[in-house]
Amino acid sequence: MPEFAYQGRTASGKILRGTMEAPTREAVINRLRAQRIQPIPNRIREKGKGFDREIKLPSIRSAVKARDVVIFTRQLTTMIDAGMPLVQSLDILGTQTDNRAFGAQVIGVKEAVESGSTLADALRLYPKTFDELYTNMVQAGEVGGILDTILSRLSIYMEKMISLRRKIKGAMIYPVTIIAVAIIVTLILLVFVIPVFAELFSSFGQALPLPTQIVIGLSNATVAYLHVIIGTVVAFAIAVRQTYRTERGRFLLDKFMLKAPILGPLFLKASIARFSRTLGTLVSSGVPILDSLTITSRTAGNKVVERAGFMVRESISQGRTMAEPLTQSGVFPPMVCQMIGAGEMTGAIDQMLQKIADFYEEEVDNAVANLTALMEPLVIVILGTIIGGLVIAMYLPIFQLGSLLSS
Repeated sequence: MPEFAYQGRTASGKILRGTMEAPTREAVINRLRAQRIQPIPNRIREKGKGFDREIKLPSIRSAVKARDVVIFTRQLTTMIDAGMPLVQSLDILGTQTDNRAFGAQVIGVKEAVESGSTLADALRLYPKTFDELYTNMVQAGEVGGILDTILSRLSIYMEKMISLRRKIKGAMIYPVTIIAVAIIVTLILLVFVIPVFAELFSSFGQALPLPTQIVIGLSNATVAYLHVIIGTVVAFAIAVRQTYRTERGRFLLDKFMLKAPILGPLFLKASIARFSRTLGTLVSSGVPILDSLTITSRTAGNKVVERAGFMVRESISQGRTMAEPLTQSGVFPPMVCQMIGAGEMTGAIDQMLQKIADFYEEEVDNAVANLTALMEPLVIVILGTIIGGLVIAMYLPIFQLGSLLSS
């Protein structure tokens, strides 16, 4: 169906812009009038035709970011809590946002709500922006008449998830950057610097020290097979990426990440915190437990944790408990399984899950701080050994020559 860009004037005289799918231009005009918007006929054109063809330029503001959705959710909560009508709230938020792409989506949600759709169904029109967790919680809020409360929980949940994701990225950026710098510096020395020294040493006419011979041999091999080394690295990266796209490959790689030295415990704690926070937020918002487990498993971000979540869902559907399959999965520590079991017995599973999430988010904070403190001396030792070893190996013949001249 064609998409039309339109402009119209509201009853208050405000100019409204947006897009609408319709079979004809006349259908757009009739629909706008039905919504009590006075259309501006010469401003209604089918997108992609004539002078309305858009030239898209790259923009760093085009993508909808998680922070945009958090701010939108927080502001919508405040407006609804203050008694402002939903359509008016969406209209204000859609026109005032700095992100044009997100603003157009909010206006689209507003138009769908005006046409009689529920807010949850309207949000489902944009699944890349409003995921399954978001729309199901909104639906639960609409059914229970506590939309403002649910939106408040959503904004708090999303802020915590953004903070958790930022901590994990921060913990990984430091070692990855240092390793990349070490590799680049080593390659520069082996390809450009050491060959110059090797040519100089060839005029000495004396046997070179063993460390120098090893470094020069390594330099010659690197220069001769540099294209093979680069090709191997690129092929390995492509192979890992393609493997990660398969169900089995992603499961194996995620399992390796959870058991990797140093970073593995950090990833495991973050996965447990995310799983507990998501499930606890959904259950406390009134989403049915089976639906909550399905959504939580799909948004876990780790195939091992996702498989454990579906095991729990199957267990509950058969009338059993959550704690037993969690224990059998081997992913969740005994303390977590016991706390969830206690929550099931007392009927406070949502509160227990939130406490688990709080605990493991604090553990992530401590793990990131400890990892940073550990990496600093470790990086100094590694860089000092590699770079210092290469430099010393190159200066050994000069020291040897100096001692011969002095004698």
